[in-house]
Amino acid sequence: MSAGSEKADASSVSSEMPADISLQTALFDAVCESLGAAFIVYDKTDQMIFASRQVLDFFPVSATVLKPGTRLRDFLGAIYDTGIRTQSSGKQGSLSREDWLSQKIASHWRERFEAVERHGTDRWIRFGKRRLASGYGVCVIQDISEDKKREEQWRSDLERVQLTEDILDNLPFPLFVKDRNLNYVAVNIAFCEKYQTTVDEVLGRKSADLFSEEVAQRFEESDRHVLDTGEMSVSRQRQVSRDGVERDIVTRKHRIGKPGRYFLVSTMQDLPRDGADLDEFRFASSVMTSSKNSYRRAYVPMSGSGERREPAAMEAIVPENFSGRKILVVTSDVVAEAAALRTLAKYGFEACSVRGEDEQEHFLEIASSSGISLDLLVIDNQLGMRCLELAEQYGIPVLVMDGFQLANELTFQIARHFNRSNRGQLGESIDTDWEFTTVEEVNALDVLVAEDNDINQIVFSQILEGLGYRYLIAPSGDEAVRLWTEHRPKIILMDISLPGFNGFEAARLIRQTEEGGSSRTPIIGVLTQAFERDRAECAKAGMDDVIMKPVSPDILQGIFQKYLAEDVRQAAM
Repeated sequence: MSAGSEKADASSVSSEMPADISLQTALFDAVCESLGAAFIVYDKTDQMIFASRQVLDFFPVSATVLKPGTRLRDFLGAIYDTGIRTQSSGKQGSLSREDWLSQKIASHWRERFEAVERHGTDRWIRFGKRRLASGYGVCVIQDISEDKKREEQWRSDLERVQLTEDILDNLPFPLFVKDRNLNYVAVNIAFCEKYQTTVDEVLGRKSADLFSEEVAQRFEESDRHVLDTGEMSVSRQRQVSRDGVERDIVTRKHRIGKPGRYFLVSTMQDLPRDGADLDEFRFASSVMTSSKNSYRRAYVPMSGSGERREPAAMEAIVPENFSGRKILVVTSDVVAEAAALRTLAKYGFEACSVRGEDEQEHFLEIASSSGISLDLLVIDNQLGMRCLELAEQYGIPVLVMDGFQLANELTFQIARHFNRSNRGQLGESIDTDWEFTTVEEVNALDVLVAEDNDINQIVFSQILEGLGYRYLIAPSGDEAVRLWTEHRPKIILMDISLPGFNGFEAARLIRQTEEGGSSRTPIIGVLTQAFERDRAECAKAGMDDVIMKPVSPDILQGIFQKYLAEDVRQAAM
């Protein structure tokens, strides 16, 4: 008999009852349905008074066994005969029919009885039984399969969290995690030992609560850069440990998570003082020697190392005619040095490195006496003025960069330098400084960027310079509208969270001003998080498209090709 016909039989049983009993039955059924449970009532002689139709959802029995007057034993026997066995106890499946019925009836006579039984592989049923003082009994049956699945998932997640904590606490080097507000949300034992603190004293606090103002500011500037741009940070500091020994520490910071839920993960490791131990950092080097010094050249990552891949647009940024240019890198940061030499070798530059002003002076003396002409010196800004004076003495162009830029942004900066040099040779005017926020006189402006964050301004500047576009950066919505009015750029990249007019308001003002005119400037919204309401608001404000931070050369090139196709083609000719 099908379940549908069985429920129909149950309904026909109800129709044979007096009107008031039928009304009570319908009322009980409605209550059971709203609670998502089945309900059985039986008297002191164990004869059923009421069984809701939801019982058929739990047991494939005939609807006739739900009729009032049916013995509880007969109802339970019908359940046994369906072949259902509880898997909550190993003994249940081996019980005989009589033993099983006796055990079940005994549970119905207890004043209170709760049980959870597993039916099949993925269904869990809860039974709640009560025997009243009058002798009447009640049994409530509920499906708790989803609750059990959530409980098992929670238990599994808890085990994974515990495993993760055990792994982190057993790491030999300090590690910490910060949220997007730069609050510490996780630290390991090595971190606590290094800074002589406890987990409870660190979690939920900021760097300013734990370190001096100067140190905390330096930490948070680096942290914010990584969170805003998604670029890995590698830096080196010299620290004095509790035993009085000076050690060089390499700090690596990564951004993990999804937009709106980014976290910063940072690790700190001792840098080997002995050059022979550099194998731990998985670099191999070939050395070119002179009579006075050894100079490191062409660091190559060994197999399996995580080499940072440059964006595809870099191939267009570094032309083939740059290949063979001679560059000297001056830095005492071993990690930044290795990353810089890898990048330069990849794009065909002839590059060497020295680790201080003394080595730099010896190298330049040898190069000059040998008739070797250097095209560029790349100097770490942590070194002294003597390095710059030597460059000026020998008449060699200089780029001054920090450790992060050496490791992550070197190609942009060098391409920018040589592109400017090429334009200078052709007689074009060149800006001698690196001011990019507002310029009064700019002709044929390509791109207007509305961005108030200092780090993001630098990122936009590096990419646009490397790609060869003329641009201005407006730090507020008001300034963006003013610069658009004066220069009429070919495209606008509009951050939506700006001081003064926000990005939406600035876009609306531009569109209102354009009304009745013959031209329309493409406006691209730049979003931090992929919220649909922000995308909708951008479209409502008159923006043509949106892109997500962090931006990259590939992203901007795609937008320019889409909205400035003719200009891009002409620039390529």
